[in-house]
Amino acid sequence: MSEIYKDFSKSALVAAIEANQWEAVAYFCRLPQSELHDNLDMMWLVTNIPHPIFHVVFRAQLTPGDIDAEIDKTLNYFKLRNVPMMWWTGPATRPADLGRHLEKHGLTKAGDFPGMAIDLRALNEELPIPSYLTIERVGSIETLKEWLHPFTVGFNFPGFVANTFFNLYAGLGFGQHLPWRHYVGRLKGEPVACSSLFLGAGVAGIHYVATVPYERGQGIGVALTLEPLREARDMGYCIGILRSSSMGYNLYRLIGFEEYCKLRCHLLAVETNQG
Repeated sequence: MSEIYKDFSKSALVAAIEANQWEAVAYFCRLPQSELHDNLDMMWLVTNIPHPIFHVVFRAQLTPGDIDAEIDKTLNYFKLRNVPMMWWTGPATRPADLGRHLEKHGLTKAGDFPGMAIDLRALNEELPIPSYLTIERVGSIETLKEWLHPFTVGFNFPGFVANTFFNLYAGLGFGQHLPWRHYVGRLKGEPVACSSLFLGAGVAGIHYVATVPYERGQGIGVALTLEPLREARDMGYCIGILRSSSMGYNLYRLIGFEEYCKLRCHLLAVETNQG
């Protein structure tokens, strides 16, 4: 794991937000038949799983004269495998208007996602949460299976995507030294919420916060966000970061997160037969 980051300047926080996302996605290179390319001009990942979450481009640094050729060259890696993919742009992307060029090459804008950060000493820990909610850090195959239920239902992932995540995280294990840590929230013994902590780029990254639809609106997502942040703080981490959805934005603001940048996703879709 990286040395703990202590720089709270805006530029440093923006860099950490993006870098934590990149390092987290790089773990998909452990999937079968995957390729991770991490060069000075960009980072991209391709696997054999037909879902765009497993096929991504990050950190593109393209020169104006070579943009079209480089975009075509990169997209061909994904087109040859006939897989959908996501191309992420953000403050580190060059040129700044790369999204416009991606749209000329057939990608569609899938959304803007706030990049947020917080000083872990300033968490709002007084927010109401259900007293009957219990949270456990995943430490076995059995609890990982429980984590998988709200993860799958909350994000509406197809079964093959959920199974891929399960196999990946089961293969990594559950040791204290690992950068990935997962949490399951239960109501009356039923797993209803999940979250993950990724300790990368020197910061505590919150990922995969989800609550099953029929239990939302009770503060469960707040609890599943605070728990890993507290654990990271106890480990000496100073900064928490995340990439927010529109649904989670107000929740994270209540906790104390502030928005520092926008991360934009462009999507290349293909027809697949996997279900």
